[in-house]
Amino acid sequence: MADPSLTSPSEAPLRSPRAAPLSLSFPLLREGSRVWERGAPPQPRSLPSPLPTKRNRTYSATVRATSGPAFKGVCKSFCRSQGHGFIRPTNGGDDIFLHISDIEGEYVPVEGDEVTYKVSRIPPKNLKIQAVEVKIVHLNPGTKHETWSGQIISQLDES
Repeated sequence: MADPSLTSPSEAPLRSPRAAPLSLSFPLLREGSRVWERGAPPQPRSLPSPLPTKRNRTYSATVRATSGPAFKGVCKSFCRSQGHGFIRPTNGGDDIFLHISDIEGEYVPVEGDEVTYKVSRIPPKNLKIQAVEVKIVHLNPGTKHETWSGQIISQLDES
């Protein structure tokens, strides 16, 4: 049986049509309640990314991407701190999205690096594509390249 001292002072006990009377035995977290005054308000959790990364891509999407043809392109831009960039295909067309988890190899891509990649559709509508299995095949001469561990490699101009 429910303890009558645990019921909410402002409301009557909750009743179920089939069972004995119920009461709430825990404090509700509401703005302005005394629970919030004891500590900091709960922080909202970040929403999951809608982009499929290597970690959360489904098995079937991975199989479709790896069995597809490889394309060539040039890195248009890449921001390591944001974790994404774009590839300009050599055959023309729209730029292709590139996620940090899909880059293979030891160097961070920079503008002008030649890459090979395969493509995967971005759910839920599968209208856009992103590059997967991205490999740098030729470093842009005359630019500084960084490894994932942070070591900077300066490459001499090929003349």
